[in-house]
Amino acid sequence: MSSSSSSSPQEQLNMAELNLDLDRMIEDIENISVQLTWMTYSMVVERTSPERGDAARRLQDAYQRCRAAVCRGEDDASGSNPEPGEDQCPGSG
Repeated sequence: MSSSSSSSPQEQLNMAELNLDLDRMIEDIENISVQLTWMTYSMVVERTSPERGDAARRLQDAYQRCRAAVCRGEDDASGSNPEPGEDQCPGSG
């Protein structure tokens, strides 16, 4: 006897629904896996990009120049860049 003849039509219908649910769940998990892979790739690219480090250094330099201009006045800041540890602004520390 085959298994299809021994099971009722209701059991076969339930089994088909379970198979469809399982297929949908597998597809959802595959989509999540692809999204996680792209997120990981993007994160690695952002962290290892040399342009990102250069941009951060330029931003830090611009911040230091701006802070020097605000804290010391335009005349003092125009001729020299402040040292990284040097801070003469009031309220900082």
